[in-house]
Amino acid sequence: MSEPHLFVIGATHHNAPLAVRERLAVASEGDLRADLAGVESIREFLVLNTCNRVEFYVVGSDESVADRVQAAYCARQRFEVEEFERIRIRLSGQAAAQHLFEVASGVDSQLIGENEIFGQVKQAYAVAQAAGSAGAVLNRVFQKAFQAAKHVRTHTGIAAGTVSIANVAVELAADIFGSLAGTKVLVLGTGEIGGMTARAFASRGAEDLAVAGRRAEKAQAIATGLGAGVLAFADRESRLAEYDVVVSSTAATETILSAAAIAGAMRRRPARPLLLIDLAVPRDIDVAAAGLESVFLYNLDDLAGIAEKNRAAREAEIVRCRTILAERAEALWAHLRRQSPGPPAHRPDPAGEPGHASP
Repeated sequence: MSEPHLFVIGATHHNAPLAVRERLAVASEGDLRADLAGVESIREFLVLNTCNRVEFYVVGSDESVADRVQAAYCARQRFEVEEFERIRIRLSGQAAAQHLFEVASGVDSQLIGENEIFGQVKQAYAVAQAAGSAGAVLNRVFQKAFQAAKHVRTHTGIAAGTVSIANVAVELAADIFGSLAGTKVLVLGTGEIGGMTARAFASRGAEDLAVAGRRAEKAQAIATGLGAGVLAFADRESRLAEYDVVVSSTAATETILSAAAIAGAMRRRPARPLLLIDLAVPRDIDVAAAGLESVFLYNLDDLAGIAEKNRAAREAEIVRCRTILAERAEALWAHLRRQSPGPPAHRPDPAGEPGHASP
């Protein structure tokens, strides 16, 4: 029996700063999956596309499939292969499985121990299953990854402390404004991160909270559950001066808050600071706004730096988690090596399922 050719290739926050991750962000996962379905000798594949990583988990007939997957992705993104190779990760076999275990567990996250990544990995797996691109090998590897993630989160302190990006955003606002009771907060975006952020602010006493999104009914649903207000998405710039804190996490492909609109808002609220927190990739808020007086603009990488202080307390737990996950990856790989990779899986439907937007 020969071992399967499993590998992961991609780019993450470890080597790709936010400005590069914006260029790597996948606008249409459906189109990308169609490209990958046509790659020669590919048997199974899964796309994990989040704010902090784009990764491809692939089973192929041989190791050369990795180069073809990389070429297809770079062509789709119009990203130079040579530049991608300087920042990429590329792991195979047991190392690829262990990497997935660490990703699903939150050990490899920008915010160590965060919860969101587990759901994002599960969603990516569900999409691959629905599209027919996950076969016997990926099914087993991902099921074992979910089991391992649940185990370490239950039996270690990896998730201790403030490890949600939403909670870090709230902590930042509280540090700047003190009590949030009298602070007017606007959350732009009604996806998973937007909803989580709105709930985090409400739980910390933000009494004047509004939600806005392109889907008005979804914004209304989030707001109703929190006793919050709803702002029409089209009014986000014209009414910006009313808010003290604005958190944005939409799936837009270009900025939704311009520096000109922010400057105009500041003229209508002299001497009152405005905190802007941009949780989107690509970014929602014009970076030029950071140069405006009394405007404080933070992005994902900024918040990760703030959260780094929590990492020291979990350092021992990180080592403990990695030891457990390495042992589980080794056991999984020993099992897979005993199994035949079997015949190539049927060619996935290029249409697949529609892609999901990440925070």
